[in-house]
Amino acid sequence: MLCPQNYLRYLTRRNRKPRTLHSRYEAIVLFIGMIRDNGRTRLEEITRKDIEAFIEHEQDRGNKITTIRTKLVSVQAFLRYLMEEEIVSPDIFSRRIRLRLPERLPKAIDPEDLRKFLSVIKDTRDRAMMMVLLRTGMRIGELLNTKVMDVHIKERNIEIYEGEKNRLGRVVYLSEDAVSALRKWLKERDAWEEYLFYSSSGGTDTMSYSAAWIIFHPRFCNLLRNLGLSCHHLRHTMATQMLSADADLSTIQDLLGHSSVKTTQRYCRISNLKIQRDYFKAMEVIMQRTVCSQHSP
Repeated sequence: MLCPQNYLRYLTRRNRKPRTLHSRYEAIVLFIGMIRDNGRTRLEEITRKDIEAFIEHEQDRGNKITTIRTKLVSVQAFLRYLMEEEIVSPDIFSRRIRLRLPERLPKAIDPEDLRKFLSVIKDTRDRAMMMVLLRTGMRIGELLNTKVMDVHIKERNIEIYEGEKNRLGRVVYLSEDAVSALRKWLKERDAWEEYLFYSSSGGTDTMSYSAAWIIFHPRFCNLLRNLGLSCHHLRHTMATQMLSADADLSTIQDLLGHSSVKTTQRYCRISNLKIQRDYFKAMEVIMQRTVCSQHSP
C-alpha cells in the first residue's frame, strides 16, 4: 500500500513541529500521487528513477528550483525512513541527487531607507516590534512567541527558549533604542496578556503572522511600495550592521541562532563597510611600498 501514515507518526514521536509535518505530508502526497499515476501500487516498487521523475514532474508544473528542492528534501527523508525500515532498496541513495540553487545574498536595508522606514512607524506597538527585530535579529515567529516573562528590561535581554528553525534556545540582547521602544509599549499594553505582542481581535493569545507582516504592506505604508521590505530584512540588516562594526562572526552566529557558521558567513559578502576598510587599509600599505620601491636606489 502507498501509505505514509507510519512515517508521519514517526515524525510526531520525534517532536516535529506541526508546520513541518504539514509540509512533509504535502510533498509526500504529491510524490505518491505521481508514482501511482505511473503504475506503482506498493512502496517496495519505488526506485531512484521515480525520484528523478518527480523532479521533472515538478519542473513541468512550473515550480521554482527552491520549491522543488524543499519538496525533494521531504521526499528523500521519507524514502530514507523506508530504507531503514527495509521497505525500499538502499540503491535509491547510491548516488546523491543535487539541485543547484541560485546563491542569493541576504538583503540588508539601505541606511537611508531604514531611516525613512523608522520615521513613518509611529504606532507604539509597531515601533517596539520593529526595533526589537532590528536590534536582536530575532525571527518574526520567535518574537510572536515571546512572553512578557521572557523579556528582561533591566538585564537588557530576551530569552528565546526554542528557536523557530533549529529548536535551540538562545539569549538575544537589547540596545538602548530597543529598550526605549519596549518600555513605551509595556506601559500601554494590556497587563493581563501573557504574550509580549498579542492579538487585538481577542481570538487568540498570540499575534498572527499576517497581522505582523501587514505592517509592511504598501497599503499601510506608501514608502514600502518601492522598497520591497519585509520583517526578515530587519534580521539581515542587524547581522550586516554587526559585521560592519567588527563584531565577531561566531557572536553573530549565536545571536541569530544559526546552526552552522557557513550560514552566517553569507553576510561577509554584503558587509560593505568592513570590506571598504580592509581594502583601503591594504591599499595604503601597497601604495606606500610602491612609492618606497620607486625611490630606492
